Amino acid sequence: MSAPQRLLTALALTLIGCSSAQAADEVVVYSSRIDELIKPVFDAYTQKTGVQVKFITDKEAPLMQRIKAEGENATADLLLTVDAGNLWQAEHMGILQPFTSAVINKNIPLQYRSSAHAWTGLSLRARTIAYSTDRVKPGDLTTYEALADPQWEGRLCLRTAKKVYNQSLTATLIETHGAARTEEIVKGWVNNLSTDVFSDDIAVLEAINAGQCDVGIVNTYYYGRLHKQKPELAVKLFWPNQGDRGVHVNLSGIGLTKHAPHPEAAKALVEWMTTPEAQKIFADVNQEFPANPAVPPSAEVATWGKFVADTLPVEVAGKRQAEAIRLMDRAGWN
Repeated sequence: MSAPQRLLTALALTLIGCSSAQAADEVVVYSSRIDELIKPVFDAYTQKTGVQVKFITDKEAPLMQRIKAEGENATADLLLTVDAGNLWQAEHMGILQPFTSAVINKNIPLQYRSSAHAWTGLSLRARTIAYSTDRVKPGDLTTYEALADPQWEGRLCLRTAKKVYNQSLTATLIETHGAARTEEIVKGWVNNLSTDVFSDDIAVLEAINAGQCDVGIVNTYYYGRLHKQKPELAVKLFWPNQGDRGVHVNLSGIGLTKHAPHPEAAKALVEWMTTPEAQKIFADVNQEFPANPAVPPSAEVATWGKFVADTLPVEVAGKRQAEAIRLMDRAGWN
């Protein structure tokens, strides 16, 4: 090899090394969460480690299809999305790769992780009962199932069945009661509706506040957002099923893509996101409950009171999702 050739070879190896080093200083996340909810977390990680976190936001379905289409030419290292049903779907599409971590196992309870180690929860939300403080007494409320009783006829508001949050709630009811009993419950809810279903949880809360209905089922962080804007809101949260299985809890979570370009850097980010430092940011920014039980909720969330949560593994929401959708359709929940 001539001297010029040796020089070119050495230069090429140097460039490859620089490229690898640069790649190791970057993680790419596809996220269905809006920018303002995740940017503070990623900014804190970059400030702490120097690793840049690039993220692309979109709805969960297009992001999952994009990861699948990219295949071995993957851009994303991680998929961040809401609801165990979506994470379970991504896992079973084959677009995530499992990895085990002693850090994650220590920080996040088993029920909030994939049994196949394909994803982990990062933050929690309860899907619970909201009620009018003007027209309902807390003693009138007991369980999700009781909202199907005749006393709530014409008094209930619900979000559309097309949203995964309601599909997951129904899936856990199927797991607990079986399909026949769950269909009775859901038909009772539909019969008790005061109006057509709403497109989102904020609309349900505003309808209760306006007197359009007296009770509804919502995710807690929507209540936190609206209450922050409207402190005079005449709506409160009620924790149902405290005498049996507990409140339905779901999550936002994250998984490593099958062909992640920077797998080790991505794993390090996920591990950090389960630590108290990152969990506190999640809790404060979006009025969610930390998935790490060692981390307290924000001061605002703490005022809602403590509750017993359902201990079902959240991946049940994915396993029974298709069954739940068919049942909801039969029951007339649009």
